[in-house]
Amino acid sequence: MKISTVISKMKAYYKGSKDIKPDTTRDQLLFGSTQKECTGIVTTQWPSVDVIRKAIELGDNLIITHEALFWNHGDHTDWLESTKNTTYLAKKQLLEAGGITVWRCHDYVHSGIPLPDGTYSDGIFYGLAKELAWDQYIVPSKNSELALRLPTSSVAALANYIIDKLDLEGARVLGNLNSHTKQVNVTFHILGDAKKEITDADQEGINIYLTPELIDFTLSEYIRDSSQLGQDKAVIAIGHFNLEEPGMKYMATYIPEALGESIPCRFIKSGDMYHYITK
Repeated sequence: MKISTVISKMKAYYKGSKDIKPDTTRDQLLFGSTQKECTGIVTTQWPSVDVIRKAIELGDNLIITHEALFWNHGDHTDWLESTKNTTYLAKKQLLEAGGITVWRCHDYVHSGIPLPDGTYSDGIFYGLAKELAWDQYIVPSKNSELALRLPTSSVAALANYIIDKLDLEGARVLGNLNSHTKQVNVTFHILGDAKKEITDADQEGINIYLTPELIDFTLSEYIRDSSQLGQDKAVIAIGHFNLEEPGMKYMATYIPEALGESIPCRFIKSGDMYHYITK
């Protein structure tokens, strides 16, 4: 099967195939040719140099990545070419030498994967729930990408469970470590404005947020004040790529169904990029 056919069939598998516009989506060919036979597929959160090396070693020539290849939104390379960026040139040479094609699957997988009951679910966050063995605890929610009602646990125990299951080096936790789980919401980005999350935490009974990013104002300030007032509220932040990586691991399990053909397919972990030095 040609790589172009693999990509077309993958797009058709997702709910977004009806709505995503080819000229505006982030899901573009980032490197290489689609006109060659696919020798194997690697899924990964981010195609780091080590991920590329492993794909070459395995003989797989298509990397499906969730995030950008060359460190900027839209994967523009003109600025890297003009400045002769040494890391860019070395990474490009590695891709060329290995005959690697890189296609980004971001908008499509977030748009929804088909579930056995005929509904769709965001493929990234459903994969996270599966990896954490939490899919049985998913509850309907209009307030977040993933909402869960988990068995009673402390925030500290929950954070340690996540670190262990996702093989992370650590996590940032804000709020009362002895808070007990009621409802855990997984969010998209927490950046400069968190009015929605703050309102939901106050009015919808959400007491723990599992977030990709964590900055020192808005939601963080609110959770800290709430916990100092004795409320059961906390944030567990594990990093954007760490939060979404299980969804790309899960992708490798349904690619054969999407393609209707058996092509070697495997997940390569890009891995926790953070190191924690504690006092």
